[in-house]
Amino acid sequence: MDINYELYKVFYHVAKSLSFSEAAAGLYISQSAVSQSVKLLEKRLGQTLFVRNTKRVSLTPEGEMLLKHIEPAIQLITRGENQLSRDASEGGMQLRIAASDTICRYVLVPFFRALHEQYPDVHINIINGTSPRCAQMLEAGQVDLIVTNSPNESLTGNMQIRNIREFADVFVGNPSHFPECFTDSSGKARTLSMKTLLTYPIMMLSKSSATSEFLHKQFQRLSLDLVPSIELNSNDLLLDLARIGLGIACVPDFCIPQSDETLKPLSIRESLPKRKLVIAYDEKWPLSLPARSLIDALTGEA
Repeated sequence: MDINYELYKVFYHVAKSLSFSEAAAGLYISQSAVSQSVKLLEKRLGQTLFVRNTKRVSLTPEGEMLLKHIEPAIQLITRGENQLSRDASEGGMQLRIAASDTICRYVLVPFFRALHEQYPDVHINIINGTSPRCAQMLEAGQVDLIVTNSPNESLTGNMQIRNIREFADVFVGNPSHFPECFTDSSGKARTLSMKTLLTYPIMMLSKSSATSEFLHKQFQRLSLDLVPSIELNSNDLLLDLARIGLGIACVPDFCIPQSDETLKPLSIRESLPKRKLVIAYDEKWPLSLPARSLIDALTGEA
């Protein structure tokens, strides 16, 4: 069936706004042109798509079914148009990536450098955010791909997820401030229970992070109530505060400096499950060559 794309475009705007006048304003055409386009589409499809009355417009079941098929196509075309417009205005292709500042600093910087050397004309746009926020940006089409912690309940079924590597969450402290956390009275290495750990000031990422959600679930599994004394948005700042003895910090193992003698990991009896670093993208949208190159490099397939 040969139907002009513009008819579907008009249908989409009316279906989303449920208003002929709002659709006309958004498309910069007259309301009568919108009405005529909808009538022509209904005639060619042989279906009534809208229920019209003086006060409001609603979709028929046939209109709702058509919208489910039309919406992804319209969004894909719009995204392509926006990408071409953005690339033209900025003088080249753009790759939009979202990740937390910790992942950017400790994981992605070397890969960004290699990608920039391989594609010097590509604008690499990096957006920082918590793992849940990054997933939300990907779902909204605001970025091309994200690198995030997993598990992450904000990752949806539409997203293609590729594993990068595993990591462990580690409790670290300064032995000069909390010596009893590391050795007992006889000088032997000490292993703490989670329950005993909670008697010390715990410092961790804020409630908006996937890490906070993960840690609370692990303590709840042991019927323990995790109440941190300090919650921040930076693992680096948590490490700084642990160095000066403000508490015990919980951070990913990959951001602990190997040569830092002021910080040592605590031995915990109940080990935390390892988590994963993953790269995710929406399989509905085609990926550029630089995006695929970054994915292959991060997943070890380059």
